[in-house]
Amino acid sequence: MCLLKFRALILLVALLMACAPRVTPRPSPGVPAQEEPQLSEEEIRQFLLNARIVNSKGTPKGITMPSRLTLTDGKITHDAGFQTINERKNKQEFPDGRSEINFVDSYLYNIAAFELAKLLGISDMIPVTVERSYRGKKGALSWWVPTMMDEATRYTKKIQPRDVDAWNRQMYRKRIFAELVCDTDPNLTNVLISPDWHLWMIDFTRGFRLQTDLRSPANLQDIMIGRRLLENLRKLSGNELMQKTKGYLNKSEVDGVMGRRDKIVKLFDGLIAKKGEKAVVYDDPIDRAK
Repeated sequence: MCLLKFRALILLVALLMACAPRVTPRPSPGVPAQEEPQLSEEEIRQFLLNARIVNSKGTPKGITMPSRLTLTDGKITHDAGFQTINERKNKQEFPDGRSEINFVDSYLYNIAAFELAKLLGISDMIPVTVERSYRGKKGALSWWVPTMMDEATRYTKKIQPRDVDAWNRQMYRKRIFAELVCDTDPNLTNVLISPDWHLWMIDFTRGFRLQTDLRSPANLQDIMIGRRLLENLRKLSGNELMQKTKGYLNKSEVDGVMGRRDKIVKLFDGLIAKKGEKAVVYDDPIDRAK
């Protein structure tokens, strides 16, 4: 009799376990959830070029009307920014009374900026950007980066970065790059800050002007420059830049970059001669590890 009761109890427990709802394990407190696989720059590029676009929506910022697209390749799903602006005018009048001859506002410059950043070794500051068509329009498609705020918000709210020195070095590189590409719309909302305080530069559609003079050389007078960036600026070749930006920059635009490059290098050489190298040039952590 006892044996029959024991067997009935076992059967009841098994039945209850089979009918119980399935519970998905969750990370224990303090243990981070599994992150999306880290992709190389080339893997991101291939994803942007080939992944299927499954959704589209507008973005709240910007006068060039960018879109936020969702892409998937069946394994990874990720968003990307899409800009199609490509305007060229003999003369552009601005609300503040300024005017510009041979005005250009083009998505092609976003792609050129990324390619130039790669040549300078600072492509980790600009999202991977490619040219792609969507709904009959060509545009610049850029990997969507996680952002906690932009520089305009940080500056207005006086939020201090966790590592002031590291942040300043990023801002130095941003200033130098803005002068190199002659960005005529250096809006602080185009400087994005990720949760780990990494700085991202976006939106260069009004850059790459033909002038060889720097727009604001005073912005470079009191800053430092990384040793690798200075070396890469010296080594930058007009022919290589022309090759890497074929279809995005014309020869006159490349000549403008090279002319400004010469002035940036000359400016920092002058600062080194005046202040000494230690006061002007810093070693990046990766340089000190060599």
